[in-house]
Amino acid sequence: MDWDKLRIFHAVAEAGSFTHAGDKLSLSQSAVSRQISALEDALRVSLFHRHARGLILTEQGETLNRTVRDVFSKLALTEAFLSESREKAAGKLKITTTTGFGQSWLIPRLDRFLRTHPDIIVTLLLEDDDLDLSMREADVAIRMHPPHQPDLIQRHLADFPVPVYASPEYLAEFGIPENVEDLAAHSLIGFQGWHPPLPNANWIGELLQERTGQGPRRFMEINSLAGMANIISNGAGIGALPLYVSSSYPKLVKLLPDLPVPAVEAFFVYPEELRTSKRVSVFRDFLVAEINTSRHAASREDVTHLARETA
Repeated sequence: MDWDKLRIFHAVAEAGSFTHAGDKLSLSQSAVSRQISALEDALRVSLFHRHARGLILTEQGETLNRTVRDVFSKLALTEAFLSESREKAAGKLKITTTTGFGQSWLIPRLDRFLRTHPDIIVTLLLEDDDLDLSMREADVAIRMHPPHQPDLIQRHLADFPVPVYASPEYLAEFGIPENVEDLAAHSLIGFQGWHPPLPNANWIGELLQERTGQGPRRFMEINSLAGMANIISNGAGIGALPLYVSSSYPKLVKLLPDLPVPAVEAFFVYPEELRTSKRVSVFRDFLVAEINTSRHAASREDVTHLARETA
């Protein structure tokens, strides 16, 4: 089998269409289609069901794609090892994390990492759904929950509380709620999306419903924690935000200080094969140092249980 045709086949299988695969590979739709047809002719099987909405892998196509994914993931890992210097961290590092953590916490700090390690080429993937590290969809992940896969190394980074906030302008106009029940007279901002970036994203609204049997005066939902923070900071309402998001909005006022709040567990996760990678270790150390700096800048109850490592 021709390696180049297999590479194109894999791109088509992942993209679900000749056009999208062609965009990724910088090839025309017709060129991609010809390569797939040639591969099918060589194998004497149909790899895709073609229909108006796109392409679906046949049973034979599924079998081939599983093998191809495994081969290319191992090749990517080998390339990473070969390109990495033993004396210094160098090469490509593909990082994935949630959109909220990435936009609000990591991106503002990432320049310091790049300046310190100019030989590392970073690709940052912001995705609220977990990417498969074992299939090398990313090298490392910062996740807001413990990993589910048993073959991944995890390091507990921090527990980020999720307090309730509002802007000074909102509170000046509508008053300060003294308890959960008071929130029924206010506007709440909540999260709504297919992939919640953290457990209990809407805990304050759920608590209000539980205690009073009714929702707030007005409720708005958005599928972005960073978007929630922007809306709240602009005076549209009250909402619960994890500390890693709210820390980018220092003018926000924390409400209901005596109310117990849930916390988000953040973990640094990577495959066992990358245990000795210098790129991974320097990025891990960078995260721990930055979170420790954040801890010293915050109150003791804001960030706890830092830097516990398990495997």
